[in-house]
Amino acid sequence: MGARPSRRRPPADPPIALHALPPELLVQVLSHLPPRTLVTRCRSVCRTWRDVVDGPTVWLLQLARDRSAEGRALYAVAQRFPPNSEDEEEFPLCALARYCLRAPLRRNLIFNSCGEQGFRGWEVEHGGNGWAVEKNLTLVPGAPSQTCFVTSFEWCFKRQLVDLVMEGVWQELLDSAQIEICVADWWGARENCGCIYRLRVRLLDVYENEVVKFSASPNPVLQWTERGYRQVSHVFTNFGKGIRYVSFEQYGRDTRSWVGHYGALVTHSSVRVRIRLS
Repeated sequence: MGARPSRRRPPADPPIALHALPPELLVQVLSHLPPRTLVTRCRSVCRTWRDVVDGPTVWLLQLARDRSAEGRALYAVAQRFPPNSEDEEEFPLCALARYCLRAPLRRNLIFNSCGEQGFRGWEVEHGGNGWAVEKNLTLVPGAPSQTCFVTSFEWCFKRQLVDLVMEGVWQELLDSAQIEICVADWWGARENCGCIYRLRVRLLDVYENEVVKFSASPNPVLQWTERGYRQVSHVFTNFGKGIRYVSFEQYGRDTRSWVGHYGALVTHSSVRVRIRLS
């Protein structure tokens, strides 16, 4: 009779530690981790891991996994216009890491757009009784908070400066002619008092010199006509090279010179960056 086959399993190969992986496999493994984990945990493990996180390959792999139309377009632009390393002294992380961490194409770059945090993030000049923050008279669709800024009987001014590179958009991407900058603002009036509203948005270079601007001066709202909000919007395209900042500036006052806060209401201001898909 033949010998019975052994039922013993062959000894398993010992597991391979991550530090023993070839560099190309280590990059593939780490590219599946969330960006914040890569930066806050993996980067401090050892010099090899730090070099992987500080390099572009792991971040390009993350970009390549976004198969949406916008994701594919961004990946193609990132290959054609990769960021250089000249800004390493200004920023501790590489530009692609900042992009993946900050996700600037998926959010509003205006901070505190509705006054939910008072005047934090805004440069404010008060006229008359100054600016105030109140609850919305009517709902604004998509607003993160149903509150608004309201002006007084003399001109009130408010400004926020958005640093596009700090927010994660690398300079070569801004200069690629594949980027659009979309700005919008909601404004309105009380029913019992008219108001005047102005918007100015300027694209600035690294020295904060104006390159291109958009201004809106809608007709004043008359007393006892209508209350509620309306939207002003604009899309900057083909704005050339060298853009670094967006200066978002609002003006408002009432038409009756009433003491208190009866002037223009402003809320849900937005600056959004998107990839051109055509």
